[in-house]
Order: sequence, then C-alpha cells, then structure tokens
Amino acid sequence: MASTYDWEWFMQQFGIMSKIDLTAYKRPQMERRINSFMRSHGAEGYHSFISMLQTDQTLYRKFIEHLTINVSEFFRNQAHWEVLENQVIPELLSDRSTLKIWSAGCSTGEEPYSLAMLMKERFQSRSDKILATDIDQDVLDKASQAIYTEKAVSTLPPYYARKYLVREGEYYRLSDDIKQMVTFKQHDLLKDPYPRYNDLILCRNVVIYFTEETKCRLYQNFADALRPGGVLFIGSTEQIFQARELGLKSIATFFYQKL
Repeated sequence: MASTYDWEWFMQQFGIMSKIDLTAYKRPQMERRINSFMRSHGAEGYHSFISMLQTDQTLYRKFIEHLTINVSEFFRNQAHWEVLENQVIPELLSDRSTLKIWSAGCSTGEEPYSLAMLMKERFQSRSDKILATDIDQDVLDKASQAIYTEKAVSTLPPYYARKYLVREGEYYRLSDDIKQMVTFKQHDLLKDPYPRYNDLILCRNVVIYFTEETKCRLYQNFADALRPGGVLFIGSTEQIFQARELGLKSIATFFYQKL
C-alpha cells in the first residue's frame, strides 16, 4: 500500500482529470485494482502513472473502463427477477396504470433491456420509457447500440432470445421495439441530482465498491427518489442495514419499499 500522501495526491490529480471522486470508494479495494492496472502497464508509481494517463488517451480510456467495473448480464440472478416479475411489479401496478423506472449504474445496458423485455411481455409495456444511467459515457454509447456477443446473450431465456435478437455476423442486435423502451443518460450517483418520484429503482452490484458512509448516503438518496410505496431493487451481495432509518422496509430479499 502506498503512503497516505501519495494516495491522496493521486486521488486529487485523478479527480481533476476525470471528475471521479475516489474518496467515496473503499481504499484497499480500489488501490488493489489501480495498482494491478499500473503494474500491467509498466507504471513505476502514481506520479508516472498520472503522466501516462495525461499523454495517452487510449490508456486513459482503458483505465476508466477498468475502474468503473462494467460487468453486467441479462436477467442477472434469475431467481431475483422472478420475485420482481411475480410479486413486486404486480403490486406496484395494482394502483397505477404505468410505472416510472430507473436503472442506475446500467453499464452496457443488459439490465434495463431485460426490464424492457419483461415489461413488454408480461405487463403490456405498462411503463414510461425506462431511464438507464451510468457515469461512463462510453458504455452508455455501447448500450444504446444494443449489439452484444454470443456470450453476452447466453443468459437470455430462449423465448426472449428468439423474439428479440437479430443475428448480425458474429453479434446479436436487440430489436428496435425493445431499444425504444429505454433512454440512456450520463449520471454520477455521487454528484448529480436524482430523478424523483420513481416507482421502481434498480441499482445492483454498484454500491459494494463504496465506503460505508457513502453507501448510507446513496441509499438515502435512492429512498428520497422513490414515491411512497416505490421499490428499490439491489444486488445479490448487498444489504441495507437499518432500512427503517432511511424510510424503507424489506419486502423480499434484495427488495426495499418506501414507507
């Protein structure tokens, strides 16, 4: 582990370059990721690494992708999606005609597109355009193209794959009717205002990288961004302790409803 001075200097310099606030992330976890990347690209220390990032745009872009951990898949943790389909969404639709839905930290789009397919097939598209956000504009550009590898679409249930995928050489493209159900927008969970009065927010496997103080702040922001009765759907490695202090209650594992 580098000295506190070196680490703080790096966080400050990188923050100026990228507008990403590393102080909100767990230091040991983030430092391991950064040091691993530095070693693999021949950087001798934080000062030389900052110089490399300033002069090599390709390396900078690669580092951002490494840092923001863009890992996603269609219908990730299938059993949790079954709870969403069979319990959560029907309850949300019991007193309203359409749902306002936000997928936060959407990466390359698999999550919001999964939700779009589910809403179209199971609930007759009873949602506004699904808002999907991420801090990384490059992954949002990829998401908006909706073109995926064979490996990426392997988790799609066969029915959805047959109906909504178009083969294009070695890749698969999602049909336009699903693409049109999602709006992608750049958004920083640490800095930007949250969209308000959401019926359903998905933020899965994102906050695990943040400090406990930052997690609490983000969960409070999500709670504030829900309408009364709205639901927050979190990741399979996450849990909200003292949910009631945030104005939430657990209604199923990984699902929290605003009181």
